[in-house]
Amino acid sequence: MSTPTRPPLRTSRWLDGGPDGQPRTYAPGDPSKRLRLLALGVAFTLTIFAARLVDLQLLNRTPRAEAAVADRTAVVTLPAKRGTIYDADMRPLAESVQAVDVTADPRLVTDKDATADYLAPILNIPKEQIVASLTTDKHFAYIAKQVTPETWDAVSSLDLRGIFGQRTTKRYYPSGELAANVLGYVREDGEAGAGLEFGLDTELRGQDGQKIFESGIGGRQIPTGSERERDPVDGTSVQLTIDSDLQWVAQRAIEQRVKEVDADSGTVVAIDPRTGEIKALASVPTMNPNYPGQASDANRNNRALTEVFEPGSTSKVMTMAAVLNERAVTPRTVFTVPYSFSRGGSVFRNHDAHPTYQLTLAGILAKSANTGTILAAEKIGGEKLYDYIKKFGVGEPTGLQFPGESDGYVPPPDEWSPTSFPTIAFGQGLSVNAIQATSVFATVANGGLRMPSTLIKSYISPDGRVQAAQTPEGIRVVDEKAAKQTMRMMEQVVGEEGTARIASIPGYRVAGKTGTAYRINDACGCYDNSVTASFIGVAPADDPQLVVGVIVQNPKASRYGGQTGGPVFREVMVHGLQSMNVPPSGKKSPQMPIYSSDLGQ
Repeated sequence: MSTPTRPPLRTSRWLDGGPDGQPRTYAPGDPSKRLRLLALGVAFTLTIFAARLVDLQLLNRTPRAEAAVADRTAVVTLPAKRGTIYDADMRPLAESVQAVDVTADPRLVTDKDATADYLAPILNIPKEQIVASLTTDKHFAYIAKQVTPETWDAVSSLDLRGIFGQRTTKRYYPSGELAANVLGYVREDGEAGAGLEFGLDTELRGQDGQKIFESGIGGRQIPTGSERERDPVDGTSVQLTIDSDLQWVAQRAIEQRVKEVDADSGTVVAIDPRTGEIKALASVPTMNPNYPGQASDANRNNRALTEVFEPGSTSKVMTMAAVLNERAVTPRTVFTVPYSFSRGGSVFRNHDAHPTYQLTLAGILAKSANTGTILAAEKIGGEKLYDYIKKFGVGEPTGLQFPGESDGYVPPPDEWSPTSFPTIAFGQGLSVNAIQATSVFATVANGGLRMPSTLIKSYISPDGRVQAAQTPEGIRVVDEKAAKQTMRMMEQVVGEEGTARIASIPGYRVAGKTGTAYRINDACGCYDNSVTASFIGVAPADDPQLVVGVIVQNPKASRYGGQTGGPVFREVMVHGLQSMNVPPSGKKSPQMPIYSSDLGQ
């Protein structure tokens, strides 16, 4: 049996042989070549890695390290505590309380809808608003600002991914509407919006601090990371001259009266004539400074300073003080006072028709006679009258640091028309704000020395040091004799023959003056049928302690200053005298002759 022949080894790259059909021997590749190629590839790759490592560790080490640190560095503002605003008895009217801003890193919030579902009922914010805040590529977003610590505790307990709390403060007004137009408010973004909050913002604000630290996942501080911190400097606190109790009485009284007479607005100013300190400054309608956005622009402003008006007959006090100071007349000088006469081509009238009177200067003021006041003013002329009006502070800033304050205006004599002088003499053709109008009476009550009005009693530094506010110097307007004569004449206004008997206070001597002036309609630049009704008075007239001005705009149910403002004056003044423990005068106001026939009595 023959041995089987072994199949020949395949020696060709082709199954069917070489190109010539003959078997072809296969020569295996050299493995060293493959190794060299592989080594070259590895060496090339390692060279790239090495070059990159050199770039990272040597050439660009510092900027890349700084970029890495910057990427994980967090900067947090440490808010300064805003200074507190106190009343005259150091009761807080505006203070800063702890609050929390609810924030988010939207990149870390994986389920925005679910997160919003959890937060909406706690923060009392619509779900859609929260989702919108989270729908951003930014690293940071506000969800809610200035929530209470209790609200934040409720949010924090949910342990929601990407939701954080940032400590801050919130301005709080514990008495709500009380003195709201004096205080103003602070907006949600921490910026002062109006009132003393705005005017004293530099003092109250303080200086925020800053904390810089390295943060890890979720924005939390790395315990072993670097940290730098600059402490905040709290703001200065301020003590006002406002008496909260008197302020409350004034605010309640004017609010009720504005409703009763169907007026647009009303203002009460109470001033200590000896110092110029404002004890009450109430305006209605008002606002709640905790929720300023719920009020209109007009109701957020302080009408006592931003609203100007023609004073009407209360301005006659300036005319009388001027002619008495010039010694042109005395309170007993008699004038022939007709119901009407012509000046400068226009007819001027008194309020009510009457036969021609023979009135003393005191009688002219008691009866509030326009024609008689013009006759008295003509004794000194227009330029001197203008000078006195300016000395009384009309057209000058009050210095109370209020935003939007209107200075009032009295045109200079070189701009007068033929009717300007007689018109200005009895209180039309010039404008004042409520504080200026009341300050005129305070000046007369203080013996003719005008003390600039002030609302600031002292400043209190963060460490508790108290610095009294600078006491302004008085400005002499008229001498003591003229001031006392004017005060005595003003007492007749509240007497039996005067226009403000309703403002009298049993047991106290009261001096004052009514005013009813037509208002200018801004739409046409002309007078319309609306009026400014006012009463400004002083008590006790024999030892002045308090001046109260009441101004009511566009009363529809009662147009006369005495009837409209008198009841408010009396209520505020009675409370003020009682709270200051001012004893009764002990004697009645002395009677002065009103008519020429009284001179023989």
